[in-house]
Parts: sequence; structure tokens; C-alpha cells
Amino acid sequence: MSLVARHLEENGIPTLCLGSALDILRAGQPPRAAFVDYPLGHSAGRPFDEADQLAVVTAALRAFEDITTPGGLVTLPNRWPEVSWAQDSESNESGDTRQPRDESPQWQFPEDREAAIAAGAWQA
Repeated sequence: MSLVARHLEENGIPTLCLGSALDILRAGQPPRAAFVDYPLGHSAGRPFDEADQLAVVTAALRAFEDITTPGGLVTLPNRWPEVSWAQDSESNESGDTRQPRDESPQWQFPEDREAAIAAGAWQA
């Protein structure tokens, strides 16, 4: 998603990535990003809640005005009503054993790393 956003920006189309995985937004380095602290899969709002969905998307679109430097990221003020989802995602009691994301870039081939450096998407 971030690669596509950067490509579109290079061709004159402003972009913004909306997501609920802060580490992935930071690692992907899109031109602009808006983080909403919602469970994964619900970045655009609560299911069947049109008012919340409109609020999230409206707040995200405001980021086009608020982000003035490339790579900017804003945290939206929207809050999920039940706090248990965040506690559950951090607990291993439910069998969820995800580990913190390794934020160092991973390359499939050495040529991929060189291409990222040449494109200015990553600095060695």
C-alpha cells in the first residue's frame, strides 16, 4: 500500500494511507498516513455504524491539510467504545502469540534493497 501511495505521489496524485497498525504505517513510510486506534480490519470505522465510519473518514481526509511534510503521520481522535479489544490483543491468554514487529526493512533479494535506496524509499 505504501509503495503504491509513493508511486501515485511521484505522479502528482496526493495520497493518504489510513490504518490501524501503527508499526506497519511507520515501517511502510507512505507519503501521508492517518492512524486510528481501532482493532485490525476496522480502520474505516465500526461495522454498521455509519456515523462512526463518516467520522473516521472525515478525520482522515483532514490529514491532507494537517500533514505538511512528506512522511507525516497523524493519530485520529476516534476511540473504539470497548477497551477490552486492546487488552485482549496484548495478552497471550487467548492463544494470540504475535510478537512485536521487527521494524528493520526486510528484502527478498539484494537487488530489492538497492532499488529502494535508488528510489529514495530507504536510506542505508
